[in-house]
Amino acid sequence: MKAVLCKSYGPPESLTFEEIESPPLARGGVRIGVHACGVNFPDVLIIKGEYQFKPPFPFSPGAEVSGVVLEVGSDVKNFSVGDRVIGMTGWNGFAEEAVVDAAKCLKMPAQMDFAAAAALPMTYGTSYHALVQRANLAAGETLLVHGATGGVGTAAVEIGKLLGAKVIATAGSDEKLQTLQKLYGIEHVINYRTNAGWKERVKELTSGNGADVIYDPVGGDVFEQSLRCINWNGRLLVVGFASGPIPSAKANLILLKGCSVVGVFWGAFSAREPEINRRNFEQLMTWYEQGLLKPAISHRFPLERAADALNAITRREVVGKAVLLTSRN
Repeated sequence: MKAVLCKSYGPPESLTFEEIESPPLARGGVRIGVHACGVNFPDVLIIKGEYQFKPPFPFSPGAEVSGVVLEVGSDVKNFSVGDRVIGMTGWNGFAEEAVVDAAKCLKMPAQMDFAAAAALPMTYGTSYHALVQRANLAAGETLLVHGATGGVGTAAVEIGKLLGAKVIATAGSDEKLQTLQKLYGIEHVINYRTNAGWKERVKELTSGNGADVIYDPVGGDVFEQSLRCINWNGRLLVVGFASGPIPSAKANLILLKGCSVVGVFWGAFSAREPEINRRNFEQLMTWYEQGLLKPAISHRFPLERAADALNAITRREVVGKAVLLTSRN
């Protein structure tokens, strides 16, 4: 099979695309003939050695795939050859085959295409867990989503609307915000690059109260400013640090606002509470089957152009997700 390989830490251009042996199948594993691979910001970090997990060399980036089951391990009972599935690989997903633990696989709805399936696990898994388990977002509350045109951001916007929240979206590009409005019908968007007083605008849009839930995958200065436009009893979700700097919370602001700063680590949650995670995905799949969930995919590349996909993520050109397509698709 062919795979995208990381043999030493470096930029996307350091990756190679070559023929390798198919990975061995464990007793509890499922071998997937990969049709599509989701591309995420952590894929950029993992090949640079900046992610919390550091697989041994050589490895492939790629935390999520979709495809067809080619083979099942002897202990696997709930999947069969020919099933259309989503696999959460963690890494080694940018390849024509992937072996995934059966517990980390999901069956695809009949009408779901492979690109949409590969775009869904990390971003929608993270955002659903963040808004439901961590924030307890309620209908009628105001949700402020930072980095709203990125992968987790678009997912948070879409899920927030489905949960009945009033959504305010921020990003650094008017063009991408306009695309977001066309996709999801958001009324209020803010370009925080051209509107330095965006926190005041959030207060204006919430009658001076501030947002009830703030979804922050950006970090840096955005985090501190978010503490200044959060409502009483608000929940500030720490999702990631796409801007680079890891911020520190000022305890006096947390005290004065009576708010909570809540960590979101979907990877650990899915490992520690797999049944709740599975129920989350059952709801997401139900919404998809009902036509309510439509993952945004702005970029599609063939597998051998993985470096181009990762660079598009780094340059913030992507609205929603980028996906890689193999020769099977």
